[in-house]
Amino acid sequence: MKAYVQTLPAFLGGKPVVDPALPVSHKWPILTDADEQAVLEILRDGNLSTHPVIHRLEEDYRRLTGRRWALAHCNGTTALLAAFFAAGIGPGDEVLVPSATFWASALPMLWLGALPVFCESEPERLGIDPEDVEKKITPKTRAIVIVHLWGLPCQVDRLRDIAKRHNLLIIEDASHAHGAAWQGLPAGSFGDISVFSLQGDKLAPGGEGGVLLCDDDRYFEQAACLGDIHRIAGLKGPRRRFAATGFGLKTRIAPLSAAIARTQLAALTANNRTRGENIRYLADKLEALGIDTFPDDGSTRRVYFEFIVRADPRKTGLPVDALLAALHAEGAQASAPRYPLLHQQPFFTEGHFKTIARLEDGFPYPDYRRTALPRTEAVNQELIRLPLFLGAGRDLLDQYADAFGRIIAHAPKVLAKWEDSSYNR
Repeated sequence: MKAYVQTLPAFLGGKPVVDPALPVSHKWPILTDADEQAVLEILRDGNLSTHPVIHRLEEDYRRLTGRRWALAHCNGTTALLAAFFAAGIGPGDEVLVPSATFWASALPMLWLGALPVFCESEPERLGIDPEDVEKKITPKTRAIVIVHLWGLPCQVDRLRDIAKRHNLLIIEDASHAHGAAWQGLPAGSFGDISVFSLQGDKLAPGGEGGVLLCDDDRYFEQAACLGDIHRIAGLKGPRRRFAATGFGLKTRIAPLSAAIARTQLAALTANNRTRGENIRYLADKLEALGIDTFPDDGSTRRVYFEFIVRADPRKTGLPVDALLAALHAEGAQASAPRYPLLHQQPFFTEGHFKTIARLEDGFPYPDYRRTALPRTEAVNQELIRLPLFLGAGRDLLDQYADAFGRIIAHAPKVLAKWEDSSYNR
């Protein structure tokens, strides 16, 4: 830290350390000739609806996760809806879910009449907190949604133990976690039903798409009946009788998206390696400065859907807003995480969810106050989103480390200037 003391941060009048001429390289996905060729093959074939590439994609995900069944969907949201539906989640059921996640982890269950019960997130892995989960189990609780947020495997062992003891299902949202693992087991293999999103920002994107995974024949058949009418006639169980109508939705993935999703999945390991090498190089330097970068803990292999770090003011000497202002002055790209906390959103705080769940005003629904999850809120306020540095060189990564270092070294003066009314309005 002594070396950083010698260099005044830009926030205090020094020269910005981040060279704007060095590319951060946000471009994603990285599309190659393989992607183009895969799409051309579908176009030349002419089958734009039910092409066998869909089945090939499903086989890819069965191999990735070791699951018995895979069912491709038009997006991850419909795959989650199918997961809740296949699990038999229905009116009045309660499902425990983190508030710190994308809305699709929770809202689809409302269309089935179920209620999301928001739980705290634990600070070590940012997943749903097992202790809070256990406190919020009621006779109406049917399932737990686990989310590997930002590519960090959650506390799978503890959550599985809770689910087993209380006879609850686990719905695993692995949308951020292509290639992640816990105790050597791949993400997507932990839930009674698991889901990946293939949306364009994801680690193995198809543009739009999703994959539902399970081992139980009943879950697969129920999910197929919900939205893939071409599968129903081939089912062996009693649900085959719904072949003419299905259950009224159409959720099948488009072959063009499936084609891209296959080539991107084939490149997953190499792309994850490139992201990981760059980010871990910077993360090691940030850890030395007191920034928590959520590294692997020995039982996990994380991936980087986003590069999220935690800047505890007790370690940096600065509130996150002040640190962000100083980072921006250095020319660094940094922001708050992209997802607002769900339990604080108007959909819940203003009660619009009741129009879907058909609840009366007097119904004893869960606690949706904005202040209901203070620990999650406190941690979320300390998180910073940094670039993924997909094509960055070490020079740029060193500059980001230097930006943090010089700011933290001069934290008292930075804070004093930030607290001036002209910077803190």
